[in-house]
Amino acid sequence: MSLEPASDSLFQQHAATHTNPWSVGTSVIVNGSILALLLCIGLGRKTPLPLVSRLGHVSLHDYTLFAPPSTHGGNGGGNHDLLPAIEGRLPQFQRTPIIPPQVQALDKPILALNPAIAVPPDVKLPDNPTLPNLGVYRSSNTVVLSNGPGSDAGIGSGKHGGVGNGKGNRGWGSDDGPGVYSPGVNGVSPPVPLFEPEAEFSDEARRQKYQGVCMISLIVDAHGNPRNVRVVHPLGMGLDERALQAVQLYRFKPAMKDGHPVPVAITVAVNFHLF
Repeated sequence: MSLEPASDSLFQQHAATHTNPWSVGTSVIVNGSILALLLCIGLGRKTPLPLVSRLGHVSLHDYTLFAPPSTHGGNGGGNHDLLPAIEGRLPQFQRTPIIPPQVQALDKPILALNPAIAVPPDVKLPDNPTLPNLGVYRSSNTVVLSNGPGSDAGIGSGKHGGVGNGKGNRGWGSDDGPGVYSPGVNGVSPPVPLFEPEAEFSDEARRQKYQGVCMISLIVDAHGNPRNVRVVHPLGMGLDERALQAVQLYRFKPAMKDGHPVPVAITVAVNFHLF
């Protein structure tokens, strides 16, 4: 009988009981997967809390919407005729008309000019251009030629040489229009520039050494801000766009009439000079 050393026997027993790393890894993965699955199931079954509004019931029945007060802009016209102005198409639009519109024109005028009303050409107004004669849009009189009972020439029941029943500044329509004034007329003071950023040259104009003056038309509102900015005398080469960008940043002390700020229509010149 042979005897093995005690130390060798203990070593063999320790080696036989050594943990297999693959089994440990597999166990960790399986247990982790089960734990993750249980967490997902638990979160999925969570009952959402009801949304509770912090705002109470708001009633709007005590609030009333108010339109801005009328500025009595827009003018009409007429010729002191007894009948209402006849229904007809609108005359041409011009910023500074030479002669007012009238239904019964002279057969052989000394100087033939087209009648017009003081309205910017880009403004859209209700019209019926198929009618043969000038007149008021949707008038009750559709038969008898009449300029209307208004005054100061024009057509309608208003005054100041326009078309319609307005009695305000030059323009078209009723007396509740926007009320855009002209500086220096009827005691209206001009707006005073407060901030005039210089217009930048376009790359194309700088390369070509192109320069000149671009005329910009705009309305300065009662707060001194530019509105309806547009080019009336273009230059090209990208300078018109640069002029518009600069004028839109202008700020003014508004025009005044009877101690109150009023909107006015003006034209500004934007100079482009390299030297």
